[in-house]
Amino acid sequence: MHDVRATAPARVALAGNPSDGYGGRTVSLAIANYAATVTVEESPELAILPAPQDELRFASVAALVDDVCANGYYGGLRLLKAAIYCFAVYCREGGIEVADRTFAIHYETDIPRGVGLGGSSAIVTAALRAMSRFLGVEISRDELPDLALSVETRELGITAGLQDRVAQAYGGLTYMDFDPDRVAREGHGRYESLDPSQLPPLFVAHLARAAEPSDVFHSDLRRRFDSGETAVVDAMSHLARLADDARAALNRGDAEALGHAMDESFEARRSIAALDPRHVEMIELARAHGASANYAGSGGAIVGMPREGVDLAPLGAVFAERGCRLAPCRPAAVE
Repeated sequence: MHDVRATAPARVALAGNPSDGYGGRTVSLAIANYAATVTVEESPELAILPAPQDELRFASVAALVDDVCANGYYGGLRLLKAAIYCFAVYCREGGIEVADRTFAIHYETDIPRGVGLGGSSAIVTAALRAMSRFLGVEISRDELPDLALSVETRELGITAGLQDRVAQAYGGLTYMDFDPDRVAREGHGRYESLDPSQLPPLFVAHLARAAEPSDVFHSDLRRRFDSGETAVVDAMSHLARLADDARAALNRGDAEALGHAMDESFEARRSIAALDPRHVEMIELARAHGASANYAGSGGAIVGMPREGVDLAPLGAVFAERGCRLAPCRPAAVE
């Protein structure tokens, strides 16, 4: 009897987002502050076990309302089911026989839901890692993000990009180039691991009550991009250049230039979309207290960089007064 546990961290986008879903470039950091863990163990039948987020019994109507506010209407069970299906297809196409194998699989996560920290993709990535290790199936680090993305986009119809999955597959700090020609030619983008020690201090903050699934934002943006709307197409090109600027800034240790790329990435997003005022308030609050800031993803979380001499403690207190949780970013280990 043996079991296998695999994890995948949350991630914050520093610059270039959301161009990752539109042939652009991003710089993203996997953070150890939050993570999803999936366990696969011996079982006489294939069993997908619910987590607390999947509970269907409640003490009262109020308890159900609180649960929906925290976890939405869908827990992680559909993610695990779709991950098993895509894993099975991957194995079949690779001539690997797993059809008769059985196991029990379950997940746990402390990644805040729906705030743009890669919570869903972390569950999927951890599940694929756990199954591959349990069954002795090799999935390369370059293949893993595309397989994880297919779980949500192809099987579940969720609009998403590769950034989260690459960050979680690689760990650490990663520059990502999703040039369409390269992706078509090689099946994946170009991913470059950067040195996390070059990062200045960063923080992540989120507002749980302002959660918004990322596909709410991306669905409309995808339609506008595909229709060739000039403002959206130009913004994606600008965001890709900002990712290049952030990469160059990190390589030369230029915190001021990195902060500029972060700020401008948010402004590019704001120029093409109507943003939730509660999310914008977090950005403006960080800026008012001496920090550059950008959306961590496409929900209710931001990533910030305090300017030299700015103390995080008072900023954390100001955020807490508004119901936001703020914590220093802890880079996740490189995979």
